[in-house]
Amino acid sequence: MNSEFKPENLAWIILLLPLLSAVLITLGARRDARLSAVLSISAVGISFVGSIGLYILVGAMEVGKAYSTAVTWLDIPGTQGLQIPLILLVDRLSLMMLLVVTGVGLLIHIYSAGYMREDPGRARYFGCLSLFMFSMLGIVLASNFVMMFIFWELVGVSSYLLIGFWHERPAAADAAKKAFLTNRVGDFGFLLGILLLWSASQGRIDFEALQAKVSVNPGVFGAMAGLAGLLIFCGAVGKSAQFPLHVWLPDAMEGPTPVSALIHAATMVAAGVYMLCRIFFIYLATPAWPASMAFLGNVTALDIIAWVGAITALLAALMAIQQNDIKRILAYSTLSQLGYMVMAVGLSKTAAGSTTAIFHLITHAFFKALLFLAAGSVILAVHHEQDIWKMGGLRQRMPATHWTLLIGTLALCGVPPLSGFYSKDAILALAWEHHRPLFVVGVATAALTAFYMFRLYFVALLGKARSDQAGHAHESKAVMVVPLVLLAVGSVVMGLVGVERYLVGGALEVTGWQTALLAPFHHAPTAAFAGLGAAAAGVLAAWALYGRAASDPLPGLLGPVAHAMAQRFYFDEIYAWLIRCTHEALSYVADWFDRWIVAGLLVKGAEGTSVLLGWGLRLLQTGHVQFYAFLFAAGLAVMLWWALR
Repeated sequence: MNSEFKPENLAWIILLLPLLSAVLITLGARRDARLSAVLSISAVGISFVGSIGLYILVGAMEVGKAYSTAVTWLDIPGTQGLQIPLILLVDRLSLMMLLVVTGVGLLIHIYSAGYMREDPGRARYFGCLSLFMFSMLGIVLASNFVMMFIFWELVGVSSYLLIGFWHERPAAADAAKKAFLTNRVGDFGFLLGILLLWSASQGRIDFEALQAKVSVNPGVFGAMAGLAGLLIFCGAVGKSAQFPLHVWLPDAMEGPTPVSALIHAATMVAAGVYMLCRIFFIYLATPAWPASMAFLGNVTALDIIAWVGAITALLAALMAIQQNDIKRILAYSTLSQLGYMVMAVGLSKTAAGSTTAIFHLITHAFFKALLFLAAGSVILAVHHEQDIWKMGGLRQRMPATHWTLLIGTLALCGVPPLSGFYSKDAILALAWEHHRPLFVVGVATAALTAFYMFRLYFVALLGKARSDQAGHAHESKAVMVVPLVLLAVGSVVMGLVGVERYLVGGALEVTGWQTALLAPFHHAPTAAFAGLGAAAAGVLAAWALYGRAASDPLPGLLGPVAHAMAQRFYFDEIYAWLIRCTHEALSYVADWFDRWIVAGLLVKGAEGTSVLLGWGLRLLQTGHVQFYAFLFAAGLAVMLWWALR
């Protein structure tokens, strides 16, 4: 190991500080809630400052990538040996993600200090939060598949602890288990994909070596290229909650609201999209299928990825229309926006094209964290009520929360000049250029997004108070309002800083809003106007139905369709039925076989036979000499008869 300090070794400090915080809180500070909060906030704060310093020191380097000092963790020699170094990868992509994860994470930590002030488990909460930050930063900085998979699983464990933080509530405990088990399904495919790539690439698992092989020989993975790409995508389907493994994310709302903001903004659910962009070179390999999958023909793994994202975006938007829980509406919004990002990855034809997904990921991190934290401020103000139909009239009572929530809503709907407009327009432009049917799906989803978000806004914040709690609501404390304001600023300016330009080698600098606003209409006017028109149509439809509504009119208008949306198209019921028909049915058969064949016939049958023989032999041992003499004579008679027969 080289002891010389290199600037990129600052990445180790950024990564390990949250882990140190989690260890200190667990071992000693857990009895002191205030000290635990200080340790956790300080750790992520220093990591954020370190990320800024790392950007200054390394980000402007002409070299595309920089590596920290390597420590060999595992080295198995052989023709296809396995060597796993612990080394952190710092490039433009990981630097940008470091800034977003630590920056948004810091604001959520500060907000948590106010939101969780009265919770008796506050120290445990901050310990789990620090572990989560360590795990997510590990995914961002991983330089090979094994490191990424280890941190991938750590994110799953820490999210399980946070979603089930109020584990005394059955709903929270069930939601944590559901998230954990659903992610394991996707992770199983991810692991198979890693093993397939390792086998096809002669034992290499580090990103740099694999990318070099693909650039020299696009057919390096042979007939396994398409299958390996799909299996790795399974990990993103689970972690980023894509169809059909999307069912865990809405239930994750059972955790504290800051946890929802952290999971739904720039961390856990973003990990799948980040992973796809990090290993996008795999999808640029020759898109070959094994013989058993020849029926797919010319369909590539990227085509499947694009359609999975589009289906997720549209389904989630439809489900959100009939949700009444403020956090669940935002949860389905996250699902829909993640679908946009995955669709953007699938539509990309070059490595530079995948930066569109990262651009939307970064802008989404700010306005979605803002929306969740604003929702948390509302929930606290109305005494933990989450039904939007029991709110109303909060605009006058909570002005700061109202305006920041409105900014987040406008950014999510893609209204210029807010950041969501630029990133969503880039995705629609990509779809318009490469796949017109997906463009139609994207525009329809944009209209639905504006509809359900302004439904939330009109019902929850405007009109008259619909409950005593809403009538007596008041603005949150400064420790919660300040992060809202800072995130609102980020939601405005992140579309102007040139994220896409930086990721492909340009400078990270602010563009004038007039220039930025006109650029989409100049480069892809159809996509820009279609996106704006969809947002306007959604807002107008929401105002027509919910501007002054005392109750929800859609169930009366749509009937069974509205009920199906409210019931999330019965995916949970369908999965429960499938589990009963397969897993539970198999368990009943196994139980019957174990109870009656193994335990009954084999074990107890052998036992019963031994007992019966023992009982019969015991009858012969009477202890009477006359009986023994009789048996002797009878036996002698039988022998004589047999001999003389």
